[in-house]
Amino acid sequence: MKRIIIDTDAGVDDALAILLAFGQKDVKIEAFTTVNGNVDVDKTTANVLKILDLVGQDVPVYRGCPQPLVAPVFNAASIHGVDGLGDAGIPASKRQPEKKHAALALVDLANQYPGEISLIAIGPLTNLAAALTLDPDLPHKFADLTIMGGAIYARGNTNVTAEFNIYADAEAARVVFERWPKVRVLSWETTMLYPFNGEQVAHFFNMGTAKSKFFHDIYQKTLGFLREKFHQDLLFSADGLAVACAIDPSIITRKEEHFMEVELHGASTRGLTAVDWFGLGGKPANAEIILELDHARYVQMIEDGLR
Repeated sequence: MKRIIIDTDAGVDDALAILLAFGQKDVKIEAFTTVNGNVDVDKTTANVLKILDLVGQDVPVYRGCPQPLVAPVFNAASIHGVDGLGDAGIPASKRQPEKKHAALALVDLANQYPGEISLIAIGPLTNLAAALTLDPDLPHKFADLTIMGGAIYARGNTNVTAEFNIYADAEAARVVFERWPKVRVLSWETTMLYPFNGEQVAHFFNMGTAKSKFFHDIYQKTLGFLREKFHQDLLFSADGLAVACAIDPSIITRKEEHFMEVELHGASTRGLTAVDWFGLGGKPANAEIILELDHARYVQMIEDGLR
């Protein structure tokens, strides 16, 4: 049984990732922790509760940090909708989050089940940095850490060189990469290698289940944005790819280990994930960088999550 915690800024791509996770056999989601990112933390928390209504599952949800460690609040409501779920009118849940803060929950769960839980972060890393401050030994108490974040070739999607999750709280990301011995990284550039085309998206939308209808409804705003940006019908699913790689690392067909650090300064370089590809700095590798994966297997995992 794979036991996981998902730390999320639940927008539309996070929602697909969460559905994917619920669709896999022998996977137990121990908790969700929520963070400011795609939209504010109250909305990301509410969105996870809505998804739990959809799947009919009871999993504790812990509300986390409402703002970055240092930087001003930054979000992506223009892509994900004001509510984070495409402004599709998904009804509010009657469920309530736990009272404990997400950072405390991460510390407590890691100490309760040392070495047994994999942590998956698909939003800004604010909660993880806060938890590391509370318990510096935290990295040795989780089985592993997988993040969706970074632009390993400096092809940014937020500023010139930075990916959104890292840029939204660069200080937190720097803390995590400095203190976690090894982080599995699914970057924005790797995500861009594996888009779904219009035919594949239509297939997912028309599977005839409540989950596929939910997927259709929440993604319309994002699809419009991508159509305007790339002049074709396609869909990127960064968070889903990260969750898939965390749950089943055998889906990864090529990876490399290198030292990675986060740049905090510069008009064009704040949030840059600088990879030492040739070992010039002499520092030990702290990142397992995913470069290629089995896309057919990923499609199957998406289908399992939408059934």
